[in-house]
Amino acid sequence: MTIRGLVLFPGAGSSSEQSTLLAIGLEVLPVPTFRFDFPYRRAGRKIPDRTPVLIDCVRKEVGNVAAQLNCQTADLVIGGRSMGGRICTMAVADALDVRAVVCVSYPLHPPKKPLQLRTEHLPRLNVPSLFIGGTRDEFGTPQELREALGLIPITPTMEFIEGGRHDLKGKDDVVAALIAQWLLVLK
Repeated sequence: MTIRGLVLFPGAGSSSEQSTLLAIGLEVLPVPTFRFDFPYRRAGRKIPDRTPVLIDCVRKEVGNVAAQLNCQTADLVIGGRSMGGRICTMAVADALDVRAVVCVSYPLHPPKKPLQLRTEHLPRLNVPSLFIGGTRDEFGTPQELREALGLIPITPTMEFIEGGRHDLKGKDDVVAALIAQWLLVLK
């Protein structure tokens, strides 16, 4: 199955112009990449909308991209950085039909609150998935992620960048290359 497009969403504190998302778009060419901000960001607010609003935004934008490309949502890969990736996994767990999901720096739990796991929806994530994180990510260690992602029925691909924190600063090219390589295997 050919991937018709990649739809990406940013983390809570950034926009669709975030450097990692831009690097991914360049690296995966000729697959077209579409980047979207969430409604709160478009409105100039800093506090994210409630989860249902964010999920609805993902559903609408993915549907719009499919219509623009004259394909099905199942021909698209979606994902994003931190909150953006997490919301995409939630949309897919709630029956958004896509080819696969890509998550960069999945926010497994708030920093220093390892018992507040964001995993309830993971057993319903039924598409191939890629999770890229840093070995020093304060939102989830590699061991915590491996354990939590074990809830996903289709074994996810996990990649860890040595020494990387949640922001994966200076690692945009590495992240983009990992995603591009994974997409080639998915085709």
